[in-house]
Amino acid sequence: MKILAFNTSTEYCSVALQQAHKKLSYVELCTHKHTQYILPLIQRILQKSNMSLRELDFLAFSYGPGSFVGIRVGITIAQGLALGSDLPLVGISTFEILAQAAWSRLLSPRVLIAINTNIGHVYWSVYQRNHLSNWQRQQNEIIIKPTDILERMKTLTGKWTCVGTGWKTYPELTEKTNLDLFISDIEIPHAEDMLPLAKSMFLAGSTILPENIEPKYLSNAFFS
Repeated sequence: MKILAFNTSTEYCSVALQQAHKKLSYVELCTHKHTQYILPLIQRILQKSNMSLRELDFLAFSYGPGSFVGIRVGITIAQGLALGSDLPLVGISTFEILAQAAWSRLLSPRVLIAINTNIGHVYWSVYQRNHLSNWQRQQNEIIIKPTDILERMKTLTGKWTCVGTGWKTYPELTEKTNLDLFISDIEIPHAEDMLPLAKSMFLAGSTILPENIEPKYLSNAFFS
């Protein structure tokens, strides 16, 4: 299966391509310049893989949450490429990509996601991997105060892996809990972690038409 995944939901642009058992990915810091980076990255990865868009089976993108500009750019690119090459689309949550990163790199099935907003709040969600190897959201993706996160963590037990930028910003989240936490260095979602998620969703028939894409915003300040 040939998959092209790309992510513009943060200050980074990333692309990844799956071709048989081979994977290739690129990541570039592109703060506020997503439109200048993402298409050249896509062209670069296709050329490196000796492929054209029409040879792909489908495209995968992140619909958010994320930066307002980044999400809009990603959706626009997804729509344009899908329509121009008649390719199916799969949309993936930014949070689920971070959860998948914890599994891919650390084999962590229980993940706490906290991302700093730079406005005194944190974007928060809890994911757990089930026996079918699918991610299930245990707590909604919301924006809350760090003190409210501590209250939500009281409802959990056992071992959890922490991802996102919020843990370094608010160390009290790890100091005032009885949970067994591992603070990972996974902070930003990357396209490479989208590939296994995208494949599962595509095989399950979870594709989306370009005209039906809806961005997911928690706040315009996300990742600003």
